[in-house]
Amino acid sequence: MSHTKMLRVIITSTILLLSLLLARPPPADSTGSQFGRGGSGSSSDDDVYIVYMGAANPTNLAMKEAVLGSLLESGGRQEMDILNTYSHGLSGFAARLSAKEVESIAAQPGVVSVFPDSNLQLHTTRSWDFLQDLSGSNAVPPLPASSRPDSSNVVIGIFDSGIWPEAQSFRHEGTNLSVPRGWKGTCVTAADFNETACHGTKIVGARYYISDSPRDNDGHGSHVASTAAGAAVEKASFYDGLAAGTARGGSPPAKIAVYKVCDEDDCRSRILLHAFDDAIADCVHVISMSLGSRHLKEFLEDPQAIGAFHAVEHGITVVCSAGNSGPRPSTMSNDAPWIVTVAASTVDRDFRSDILLGGGKVVKGEWIGLPDLSRSPIYPLIDGRSAKAGNVSFRAARGCKPGSLDKKKTRGKLVICDIKDEGNDGKYINQVVEVAVKGGLGVIIANNESKRVAQYLWDVPITKVGSREAAQLMAYLKTNRKPLATILQTVVMGNYTPAPEVAFFSSRGPSSKAADIIKPDVTAPGVDILAASSLGQESPNKPKGRPKSSFNIASGTSMSCPHVSGVAANIKAANPAFSPSAIKSAIMTTAFSNNNLGSRITTHTGAEATPYDLGAGEVNPRGSLNPGLVYETEITHYLRFMCYYGYDTKTVRFISKTAQSSNFSCRPNSRSSLISNLNFPSISVLLRRPNQIRTVRRVLTNVAGNGNWTYSAVVELGGSDAAHQVPCVKVKVFPTRLVFTRNGERRSYRVKISTKDGYTTNQQVVYGWITWTNPHFKVRSPFVIRSN
Repeated sequence: MSHTKMLRVIITSTILLLSLLLARPPPADSTGSQFGRGGSGSSSDDDVYIVYMGAANPTNLAMKEAVLGSLLESGGRQEMDILNTYSHGLSGFAARLSAKEVESIAAQPGVVSVFPDSNLQLHTTRSWDFLQDLSGSNAVPPLPASSRPDSSNVVIGIFDSGIWPEAQSFRHEGTNLSVPRGWKGTCVTAADFNETACHGTKIVGARYYISDSPRDNDGHGSHVASTAAGAAVEKASFYDGLAAGTARGGSPPAKIAVYKVCDEDDCRSRILLHAFDDAIADCVHVISMSLGSRHLKEFLEDPQAIGAFHAVEHGITVVCSAGNSGPRPSTMSNDAPWIVTVAASTVDRDFRSDILLGGGKVVKGEWIGLPDLSRSPIYPLIDGRSAKAGNVSFRAARGCKPGSLDKKKTRGKLVICDIKDEGNDGKYINQVVEVAVKGGLGVIIANNESKRVAQYLWDVPITKVGSREAAQLMAYLKTNRKPLATILQTVVMGNYTPAPEVAFFSSRGPSSKAADIIKPDVTAPGVDILAASSLGQESPNKPKGRPKSSFNIASGTSMSCPHVSGVAANIKAANPAFSPSAIKSAIMTTAFSNNNLGSRITTHTGAEATPYDLGAGEVNPRGSLNPGLVYETEITHYLRFMCYYGYDTKTVRFISKTAQSSNFSCRPNSRSSLISNLNFPSISVLLRRPNQIRTVRRVLTNVAGNGNWTYSAVVELGGSDAAHQVPCVKVKVFPTRLVFTRNGERRSYRVKISTKDGYTTNQQVVYGWITWTNPHFKVRSPFVIRSN
């Protein structure tokens, strides 16, 4: 491609993106009708607020109607100002309100919270085989009678950007097309989404609340849906056979219900709650939600936490992405204890786009590209400083910042852009545009470390190197008067070790709202995942002159979340009586702890991963079907959590139908430290000083059937700091032996955690695992001891 054409493509793409953002259509409700833009009672100064009124029971719904009535009558409002109403799984509404109206409504009986309608973000083949291969490095309990449960009666609700129904991953071959028992949903059609989209495919339901159709023009929703429940597609690949193999979802027989809540970067909280309300009424079994926001401070102002609680109270498992704001601590989204929160990890596959230097030396690079360059090193190689424009600093030129390069010095060359010391968004678009505009042939991004996330921008040859490889390139420049190089086409490297690793971008715990619970809960493949895409005009870019690929490679906790959603669907199919908490426990307590080298799973830095990085471990699709024991977290435990978190009895009763029917009350002296006593599959305690003792209790339920099941407790301390902390911390389990004879039988145990002299508050958290083990099962739970 000529430099002029290259520049034209980049500029055209930028203009197209801006036009799409500016031309975004108004939101629509689940019937396809457009929401009004406000009647005579609305004001340009009014904002959209969500009025949350707790559970959908007759009392709360009556109060909601009263509040709505008073708003319409006294405020001069019209029905056009009421944007959403919730009445199936929760009670409330979203409306345009003035500041005075917000204050007035918040004080009315039955109103739990009033909060702004915030914008959320989408957390944007080989993975399932890789998880299967991990069985060789981890003890896996025996399978039930069928290794692949029939999940054709399980419906996974996908809250995302819609779906591309014609994708091969959603075809019906080999799928039981009967409507699942108890399904009450519907297929809302549109001009480009007729009834055939929900007949003869895996899709049994579709609703849209934004744009004018359930159709996915972005690609994100199709990728997520096919990862969770896509049919097997042989010979699937990205361009030029990259990542070739059989693409399939985690639960291929399961059905898909589509809830289009996002359009590009527009994901409104009020719409998300509307989708939760509908999904509860539709009777989905699992909700998969690859979106969120970590800026929400309170659970009662968090639409994911609110909607998920009501779903769980109705027996629906909710699986959510952790977010892509890592590796900084406390960057979690979706951190409510009733949610299954999923971090992201790598698989044993690497996409290499190496650099061939003059003299034949090959330097490792990572990218997905089809560079139109010679395979011989015939192109001049420079670093950004060598092409510095007149009045620009060397540091700016080194990083190829906008306006930093001289066109004459850049034209016809491969340019190394060193951003190791610069903050960046991981997309490198500024560097690529700067080199392309100044006539460069290609870009080599030198980042702080090789982070094993392949990316692609087709119009310019690009690759990315880590610190070690960047040093090799700089040494080559210094020792050669006429350095030459080329960027080679991408090749796929299998059997990569170690894998999995926790992805650098994966958001970390602890929860910023409640540090007394461990988040994330589990990790799953989320790096370079091949799955179905959309052929819509907003779908991922493509190489010039090529048709759009029906498959796409993407990374993010958006991709790891549907892996666990598919696993949850299989567990539900294999164990229909399992509650959402039992499913969550099965996922957590059977998770893999080791990588494909047989060592502990690490982060991208090589350090051993802690529970704040990966939760209980890497999801185990087979072992989770038959966990042996589960930690049943009853709805009353979640109500206790709300009390301990700081909500009063009146508020909790409004929130929960269980609290109302059981006349639930918060206990006196409820406080946050008591959260550690709730029956979660993990333990987090706060010990601030030496010679302090804390004892917590847990209850296990036998789900392995009748028989003589004897388990012994094993305590492990983990991490490089463990050797230093072992003399300072003692973790003791009593009793050390549990015996079960009947299915459903429960046994309790206590964990005594004590600190000794030498324990200091400036040390990192101490973490480890408690495992109940016998020849058939290993039931493993993480614990964390915090000092501040």
